[in-house]
Amino acid sequence: MADQSPSEPWSAPPPSSPLWHPPGLPAAPSHVVGGRDGTFRPGGPAIFGAIVVGLLVLVCGGAFVQAAGWLTGQTLLELDLPQPPWVWPLYAVGVALFGALPALLLMLIPRAYAVREAGRAWFFASVFAILACLLRAIPIEFNEAYLGGTAAVAAVLAVLLRRTQPDFPQRRSPAAVPLAVLAGAVVLVPWLVLGALGGVLETVLAVLAAAAVGWLASSILDGRFWLPFAVGGRTRLVLLGGLVAGIALALVASGTGASGTQLLAFAAVPPLGFAAAALAPGSRAAVGWLTGLAVLGPLAFSDPDEISLFLLGGDIPYWLTIAAVSALVLALIISLVYVFTLPAKLVAGGIGVPDVGFRPARRGLAAALALVALAGGGTAYALAGQPGFHGERLFVVMKQQAPLSGLPLTTGSGPGRTERVSAVYHRLVDFANSTQADLRKQLDRFHLTYTPYYLVNGIAVDGGPEIRAWLSRRDDVDRVLLDPVLRPLPAPLPVDHGDLPRPTGTQWNIAMVGAPQAWQDGVTGQGITVGTSDSGVDGRHEALASGFRGGDDSWYDPWEDSTFPQDHNGHGTHTIATAVGRGGIGVAPGAQWVGCVNLDRNMGSPSYYLDCLQFMLAPFPHGGDAFTDGRPDRAPNILTNSWGCPELEGCDARSLEPAIDALAAAGIAVVVAAGNSGPRCDSITDPPAPYRSAITVAAVNRDKKVASFSSRGAAGSGKPDVAAPGEGVVSAFPGDTYAELDGTSMATPHVAGLIALLWSKDPALIGDLDGTRRRLAATAVPVTGTDTTDAIGTDCANVRQAAGAGIVRYGP
Repeated sequence: MADQSPSEPWSAPPPSSPLWHPPGLPAAPSHVVGGRDGTFRPGGPAIFGAIVVGLLVLVCGGAFVQAAGWLTGQTLLELDLPQPPWVWPLYAVGVALFGALPALLLMLIPRAYAVREAGRAWFFASVFAILACLLRAIPIEFNEAYLGGTAAVAAVLAVLLRRTQPDFPQRRSPAAVPLAVLAGAVVLVPWLVLGALGGVLETVLAVLAAAAVGWLASSILDGRFWLPFAVGGRTRLVLLGGLVAGIALALVASGTGASGTQLLAFAAVPPLGFAAAALAPGSRAAVGWLTGLAVLGPLAFSDPDEISLFLLGGDIPYWLTIAAVSALVLALIISLVYVFTLPAKLVAGGIGVPDVGFRPARRGLAAALALVALAGGGTAYALAGQPGFHGERLFVVMKQQAPLSGLPLTTGSGPGRTERVSAVYHRLVDFANSTQADLRKQLDRFHLTYTPYYLVNGIAVDGGPEIRAWLSRRDDVDRVLLDPVLRPLPAPLPVDHGDLPRPTGTQWNIAMVGAPQAWQDGVTGQGITVGTSDSGVDGRHEALASGFRGGDDSWYDPWEDSTFPQDHNGHGTHTIATAVGRGGIGVAPGAQWVGCVNLDRNMGSPSYYLDCLQFMLAPFPHGGDAFTDGRPDRAPNILTNSWGCPELEGCDARSLEPAIDALAAAGIAVVVAAGNSGPRCDSITDPPAPYRSAITVAAVNRDKKVASFSSRGAAGSGKPDVAAPGEGVVSAFPGDTYAELDGTSMATPHVAGLIALLWSKDPALIGDLDGTRRRLAATAVPVTGTDTTDAIGTDCANVRQAAGAGIVRYGP
């Protein structure tokens, strides 16, 4: 951000002078900064027409394209489809057509210097936005790579601009940079308070990217850019020049950050064009500091993984939106303050009026104010923000997984079941301790924080790409997965409540699976325990309180370390109540339940999912160690799992398969949701739904038709296994409320509850997973079609891919 100072100042001609030539610039007719006759035309009414074009460029080539690109990614995520690599290059073409091309025409065709300079600024800003779109082909999980690419692209463009575009020398105003730092620090404050940093490497790269973007902005809005606006006087400079600069900065911001992050930067930066007009003419470095600090907030204090439609409400997108809007308001306020209060000598310093008379005391005051703003921001971050680094965790999958052969296959309840579960638990623990020993020693040697796991033989390690590269080269490591860490929130999540009164009578979905018939036979699930891994459970809910097993090993919350069942989201309360809730909403109201939180904020990771699955195999007391304090004799009989682990959360196709196989080896029925990516065929993809050892559940509606959203299995995959009601299901929600929800999440607990009824009626069937599957298939009711077509099989090759064996129903 170096400044250029001429050996002697020069003075601008009076505004009435129509044609003149700036000293130091060649008078060649072809020169981009001059008129076609070699003279200088500052531009009159033409600049207003150019601004209209610029605003269209901003809307079409900036806001629309960037928002459309992000929404495309969100839509594909909702459909559980991978984002094709050509998506962002396609939007780069959009930026080129609607942004760079109009700007290039303004840069080359008009005679007025101001119009041509506006076009030049917008063109190079659009070029950066185009290159940034291409960078977004990098998967969003690899934000470090994107930040590094952004820093490199911005820096290279800045160097090329400074070497190839002749600049008009400026006389430096010493107060400009401190005032720019002051403005940037003020705009940064909302991010310091409401956002949170990622990992160390991610933060360092964000700082470098912000610095490079600031350097690029200062190279675009250099002395030659401000010259035609300063000639017309102070009003023209700060109003017209500020508006043109704001459009340029907005286009730069639209290329700053991975998908989602750029929208936050795009919202907060444009008003700073007016502050730049008040400062940058006196120092090219001022616009660099101003822009760099402004974009540092969204780059460093937000995670593109979490800028998602799935996390609306009180989660990260909510707070980041508040931060962006607050930054926008502060940018507008400080820009207005600078426009109306800074002395004209500072505003025009170096362009037409030398910075004479700007006394050292005022310069010192500007520096002092900048330091105060930085110190204030740091204090706000320490006291009201979320200080520290949050991110960069990995999950190391060992090459060897514990063998499951030779284990007991005892069925039924009593000591035989305890022996079977214990044998699996001790086999897995011993194998993990043995095969992980050398890696743990190396991690201790390098003082790396880690957590070992046994249900999948693996280790969660705190570390970034450099640690991942080292781990991947080890002979005992099969692969290294990302294990995302959610950044902390500035305030606790609000508790969601339902909007329905207490239901009366048995609900239609409970009747569809034949539960009332079992109740008439005196079978309510007594003697069976169902485990839930979800967003949590409201343990005080009227429909669930009496069914909680209790003790010190029936609840585990690896997110918030709570000691009694709680649920902010409501999803977990709804699902477990469908399985075991009282009052006509649960299939097996006589069964007990235990719970664990694996996706407190609607997102999880391999380690969080395994935390809960390990707890289900061998529960342990609060604060206990899963390896040494597990109690396999307290394992629940059945697990209901209304979640999936997509690639965004770090899982690959095989990541959780050893865990599900081990639970099945222990005789625990693992019931899982098929997913909500239907009616597309082959859409049962996210673990654990495709796994052979899991009982995968599709969703149907009141008419016994397969719900359109219910995921379909691949031909010959055997998935889904069965179907259950999953549309318009009323169940419990936090605070003794109730809600109606749709999804295969709602269908899954029906099957868990029905298995509880079967095992309660016939204890000899406990742990006999093959026999249980046969019983479910034998009593299943055929579906009548789908709710999108009249004929079964139109959406997929056959009904088996849509509903498995059919709709589960209690029977002899």
